[in-house]
This record gives sequence, C-alpha cells and structure tokens, in this order.
Amino acid sequence: MKTSNRRKFLRGTLKAGIVAAVGLPIISDSLGAIAAPKPKLPNRGLADGGFKFAQVPLPYSYTALEPNVDALTLEIHYTKHHAAYIKNVNEAIVAENLNFSSEKEFFDHASQLSAKARNNGGGAWNHNFFWESLQASGPSSPTGKLQDAINTSFGSLDKFKEEFGKAALGRFGSGWVWLVNDGGTLKIGSTANQDNPLFDNAQLKGTPLFALDVWEHAYYIKYQNRRADYINNWWNIVNWEAAAKRLG
Repeated sequence: MKTSNRRKFLRGTLKAGIVAAVGLPIISDSLGAIAAPKPKLPNRGLADGGFKFAQVPLPYSYTALEPNVDALTLEIHYTKHHAAYIKNVNEAIVAENLNFSSEKEFFDHASQLSAKARNNGGGAWNHNFFWESLQASGPSSPTGKLQDAINTSFGSLDKFKEEFGKAALGRFGSGWVWLVNDGGTLKIGSTANQDNPLFDNAQLKGTPLFALDVWEHAYYIKYQNRRADYINNWWNIVNWEAAAKRLG
C-alpha cells in the first residue's frame, strides 16, 4: 500500500473509532476535541424593568433599643451590614439580568440564583423583617390569637421561649431563628447564613412571624461571645403586635 493511501486509511479508521466511542457525528476533517454544546440559561428580561430591593427606614432611633441592643451596634448593623446587602443584591440583579416582579418571585427561584444574588437577597429581606420585628416599647408578651396559638403549639409562653432559645443557641456559626406559621401550626426553626423560610429550597417552611438574628455582628460589641445574654434581653424588645398582624 502506498504511503498516501495508508495515511488516508489510518485517518479514516481513527475517525470511525471516535464516532463509535462517543456517538457523535464527525463535523470536520480535524481530529480536534469534540465538545457537546452548553445549554443556554433562561433570559428573564431586562433588570431595569424588574423588582429591586429597598432598605426600610429604621422604625426607631439608634438609642431606642438600649440597653438591650446598644446604639453603636444598631447603627453599624443598619448602615453598614444591611446597607451592603441591599447594594450587593441590586448589583447582582442588574449584572445577572434578573427580572423578578416581587420578593416572593425572587425567593421562589432562590435555588437557581447565584451565591451573590441569593445570599444578599436573603440578607436584604431578613433585616427589613428583623427591624420591623423589634420595638422600643410596647406589650412584653403576646395577646389574643397569637397567645392562643403559642399556647396550643408549645404549651405556654415560657416553654415557647425555652425552645426558641435552644434553637438560637444551637445554631452553629451565623444564621437566623424563626417563628413561622405552617398551615395554622406554629413552628420554631433556624436557617444558616442569610437563608430564610421563603426560599424555594428551604427546609423550614411557613410564614415568618418574627426572627432573631444570631450573626455575631448583631450583638458582639455589647455582648462579645455571650449569645445567651443577647437572646435573653432580646425578648424585651420583641414586637408582638407585628407578629400578631402577620399571623392574621
């Protein structure tokens, strides 16, 4: 066999072997790598026409929650940490061309979002919810329908506080502890980092009634490593009326 014919024969044999091995057609005479096309991500439209997060006005002064939460901690928490979540999630919405119509739709797709969008979106919403779950003065315990629901679900207010405190102390690292209404039953649970019960892939499901931020930046200036003291004093500033309205 002539050299040129031998080369053609070997080349054809090699191509046939590749086709048999990977089940793909030969698209050129080149023996380069054959790669499957990558799937395209869905295009949700122009971010400029969609929903963006906004920071709620703080419902009280920086000094209003003292001595339970000190003014410096509250100011840094609100103006630095929370403001950064708002800024970062809105940057992600624009950069990733996310065109959701509401917070609910955003969190309905949490499992599909980038880490930047998901984490900062959670941080933006969680803190808005947190500020409105606190009060400078008001009822120190629940009343009416909320009181009845707590007694039914946990036995008593003291038992509820005990269980909630255990969840807060048991959250390793950073995260949140929630009271949620799950189809008429109240449940306590925690989420890591800036996750919340509204995420489509959240293990804790239900309508949030109130939440406790157990990230160290929420308490470290005043309480240092004494998370238990922070939790105990936090009960003095819970906005029970807001929780009752959320219960309906």
